Amino acid sequence: MGYKEQDAPPGVTHNKHHVEGTLNCCLVALVAADSIPDFVAPGSCARVANQDNFDLHRYAGRWYQVQIIDIPYQPYTRCIHSDYDYSDSVNGFRVTTAGFSPNNEYIRLQGKIYPTKDFPPAHMLVDFPSAFAAPYEVIETDYDSYSCVYSCIGTDNYKSEFGFVFSRTPQNSASAISRCASVFRRNGVDFSSFSAVPHTSECVYRA
Repeated sequence: MGYKEQDAPPGVTHNKHHVEGTLNCCLVALVAADSIPDFVAPGSCARVANQDNFDLHRYAGRWYQVQIIDIPYQPYTRCIHSDYDYSDSVNGFRVTTAGFSPNNEYIRLQGKIYPTKDFPPAHMLVDFPSAFAAPYEVIETDYDSYSCVYSCIGTDNYKSEFGFVFSRTPQNSASAISRCASVFRRNGVDFSSFSAVPHTSECVYRA
């Protein structure tokens, strides 16, 4: 998520072709490198649906990552949770995500997730420091219990693909996982590539 327009002035929107071109250039650079990272694979991004009539205000609040396609550059691996604070100044969310690293270090990062004028509202851009900017597509959510999110950058014959199952609760998330598994499969995303995010009694949630 290295696309550096996260501090754009209020009201600024991004041109669809500029956003796509910038993200694709990032992927091309990775593919052209001496060794291709593990998170870049042959294939094309799935053409997923987006949530109709997406309501930014209802989407705000606390979400827990309960199943994900592993992200090598995400520093936390368990107890991952995010606070989405809606902000009129960015017409989107100021997001704080936190969790524990493999070394048991509590890490907390802040970024932004916001729609752009040339995509549906549920097709947003996620932008955190020290990572590649990427699409954030809400395929389906009921706002109260689950959200199924797809994030993929593709160019030519390669893709960098990630997916998230979010739940409003950290432990009792079986229904969210079951629902999103069906949603992802219906949209052409292989759910067998997802893995569980551990949420145990030792977790601390203070994003």
